[in-house]
Amino acid sequence: MLSAPLVIGASFAYLLLLFAVAYWGDRRAAQGRSVIGNAWVYALSMAVYCTAWTYFGSVGRAANTGVWFLPIYLGPMLAMVLAWMVVRKMIRIAKTYRITSIADFIASRYGKSPTLAGLVTLITVVGIVPYIALQLKAIASGYAVLTSPLGQTAAQPTQWWSDSTLYVALALAGFTMVFGARHLDSTERHEGMVAAIAFESIVKLLAFLAVGVFVVFGLFDGPGDLFDQAQAVEAVNRLLRFGQGQPFAYAQWAGLTLLAMLSVIFLPRQFQVMVVENVDERHLKRAVWVFPLYLLLINLFVLPIAVGGLLHFGVGRMDPETFVLSLPLSQGQQGLALLGFVGGLSAATGMVIVEAIAVSTMVCNDLVMPLLLRSHRLGARASGDLTGVLLFIRRLAILLILLLGYLYFHLAGEAYALVSIGLISFAAVAQFAPAMLGGMYWKGGTRRGALAGLLLGFGFWAYTLMLPSLAKSGWLADGFLQHGLFGWVWLKPESFLGLSGLDNLTHSLFWSLLVNIGAYVGVSLWRVPSAAETSQALLFVDVFHRTEGSRPVFWQGRAKVPELQSLVGRFLGVGRAQQLFAGYAQTLGVAGIAHIPADARLVQFVETQLAGAIGSASARVMVASVAEEEKLDLDDVMRILDEASQLRAYSHALEDKSRSLERATAELREANQQLQSLDRLKDDFMSSVTHELRTPLTSIRALSELMRDDDNMDLPQRQQFLGIIVAEAERLSRLVNQVLDMAKIEAGHAEWNEEAVDLREVLEQAAGSMGEMYREHGVALVLDLPPSVGLVGADADRITQVVLNLLSNALKYAPREGGQVLVRLRDAGPSVEVEVQDNGPGIPEDQQAMVFEKFQQVAGDAHYRPGGTGLGLPISRQIVAHFGGRMWLRSEPGQGACFGFSLPHRALDALPEQDNQRSTET
Repeated sequence: MLSAPLVIGASFAYLLLLFAVAYWGDRRAAQGRSVIGNAWVYALSMAVYCTAWTYFGSVGRAANTGVWFLPIYLGPMLAMVLAWMVVRKMIRIAKTYRITSIADFIASRYGKSPTLAGLVTLITVVGIVPYIALQLKAIASGYAVLTSPLGQTAAQPTQWWSDSTLYVALALAGFTMVFGARHLDSTERHEGMVAAIAFESIVKLLAFLAVGVFVVFGLFDGPGDLFDQAQAVEAVNRLLRFGQGQPFAYAQWAGLTLLAMLSVIFLPRQFQVMVVENVDERHLKRAVWVFPLYLLLINLFVLPIAVGGLLHFGVGRMDPETFVLSLPLSQGQQGLALLGFVGGLSAATGMVIVEAIAVSTMVCNDLVMPLLLRSHRLGARASGDLTGVLLFIRRLAILLILLLGYLYFHLAGEAYALVSIGLISFAAVAQFAPAMLGGMYWKGGTRRGALAGLLLGFGFWAYTLMLPSLAKSGWLADGFLQHGLFGWVWLKPESFLGLSGLDNLTHSLFWSLLVNIGAYVGVSLWRVPSAAETSQALLFVDVFHRTEGSRPVFWQGRAKVPELQSLVGRFLGVGRAQQLFAGYAQTLGVAGIAHIPADARLVQFVETQLAGAIGSASARVMVASVAEEEKLDLDDVMRILDEASQLRAYSHALEDKSRSLERATAELREANQQLQSLDRLKDDFMSSVTHELRTPLTSIRALSELMRDDDNMDLPQRQQFLGIIVAEAERLSRLVNQVLDMAKIEAGHAEWNEEAVDLREVLEQAAGSMGEMYREHGVALVLDLPPSVGLVGADADRITQVVLNLLSNALKYAPREGGQVLVRLRDAGPSVEVEVQDNGPGIPEDQQAMVFEKFQQVAGDAHYRPGGTGLGLPISRQIVAHFGGRMWLRSEPGQGACFGFSLPHRALDALPEQDNQRSTET
């Protein structure tokens, strides 16, 4: 066992660390460097789902029912598959209309109904109190295990003021006030708190994994040894089987999975971190796989710890929910046990902080403020800053919620396991699903339908699940459990209308959701929705289809800017109101606040700002108190919607025209760039041609003038000059022919006689033509030709021109001593490839691309050869490309150069008829 001061000291040290993280997060936000603007932080904050229930309760459930703890985590994993469709829409709606709680969400959807908001808040408080109690019980149980001799039960306090759990509740309440109720923000975002929750998620995961690794590899010799020993003990081995010797309860498994799916979306704390605290919808893309991965990791050792605890202590000799702590303690690993306790404390505090903040906001906005605003002192016509009042109410609500949790812990906490307490809360918040989902996707849902569904669903939840839990704890007479209400057997809570065969949780979930959905749909269809409900339904269901500018504003009447500004100042502070109105004026592009038009959009802006602080229902009441609102009927709603639709269509038309103009501008810019490029190419071409023509002409003219002016020139000298003149004239003629050839090809005026060509014959013919020149230069020409290759479709004369050009180039660069040029031909499946390899100096890598450009030659003394025009390779590549082939170069300096080209096979029936005939005759 550990000393109490050590455990308490470690706990407070950890809480101070959390506060430091939260303070750091808030400070970074104030500096404009938000911590929560990170998808990883957002995804980790969602792990607040894993509370002390996960930490201790899952092990206890696994020790009793084996794999039946899994549906609680399979549900959230499946829910995240739909997150991009459902949660993203919730985020968009909440951001658009500044919704800060799940009660506000439902109330706003159904005409901003204060009654509906109050009912949702009451259900939340009643349903979530057992969950708060669960966290207190986990901390109290963990503390007792650490500070008591192993296996002995800690002494129970005789007086309430000596109960340490009470002080834990008070400490958590104080900590939550510091975390979440220090100041008032209309967005209800708490950047420091989110940073602390993300940090907590890492701590509890690492602590749980550390205990799991110790059990599997420290207490046993790995998972193989652990499960081998488990199979030898029948009481433990049955936990590893799905059915555990009984028919598999599919209904119970599906019910638990569905319950967990709904809980991960509709629990107030999940709504707070997933929707309210979200700063970027795109973060959801990472969360949809990081959060399920987190759940997988934290559950990886649940079953091994449960099985290890049962094998180590024996079945029934130790509370399984304490295995995370008792197993390390039994081996003298006190440090590891303390780490495990800190992990559990982290899981519990994270849940309590976020849940209390979320619920206190709902209690303040939807229960207390509607009552206070009816009073003469604080009502609509009163004046004065109410920000202090709002903060006080929220802090008081946090304290009361924690104290209610402590009360439930005393009433039922000792009689119920952690898992059972958690599932009771899950079933309560699941009642929000029909009104929430129906409100987002069905325009026909009405306030009366939502009220009826919630009342009946909550009533069935209380009668079939909550009251039986209190009765089993001894705080209620259990007669109605045994004989039904009023002695009517068909009203027995756990077998309502005689339905049996289901566990009490699945039974309650079935009946509560059935009557909830039935009442919601039935009553909604029974009565036509009001104008306010219709307008809100349009805004919620079509939230993705309307932009800020085209979104309709369902309000008409008269208002004054100073009165609206004063109203905002009462709830958000005068300075904040001035800042908001100045920003709104800047958005409109007007000179100042005095020039803001007092129209429907200003009223909507004010109402949205107030909704973040006091809820949408109270905000609507307060705005109505300073503005003369004209009541809307359905015709007015349709008229406003029609105007918004016209505006939207006009906006879309403008956007389309803008996009068309952008496309036209881009096309014109591209065409202009092409023209400029062609102009530059023309200039370059003319410059190069002129230069290439001038060189031989200059030589011819100079030598001719020398011979003309010198009558006494020796005959050998004259013969030499004449030889040079003839060579330069030939070069000039060749250059002119190639320039004309290139011009024809590029202009598309070249004549192509496509036919079936045997490249083997072309290579043999070209080699024969060049053979004498190779012999004169002492260069060996080697042919590596297969017996036959497939035919290609091409112009035989043009391809011969390509081959001769390659052979001529190779001859120029092959050394005069030991020079060799190898010609290869091979059939490469869809094409035929030709390569001409010499053993010359090779071509540097940085100059290989330029050899295919016009009038470009490889630089350097080793590569200079007289007579080249720089057009042979560009023309060759154009010819090959015309017939669907490609040309390449491989070379390494000092290793020679290899030019090659390929031409695709061409079926004979694909060639022109005259060419087919020619090919057949050949």
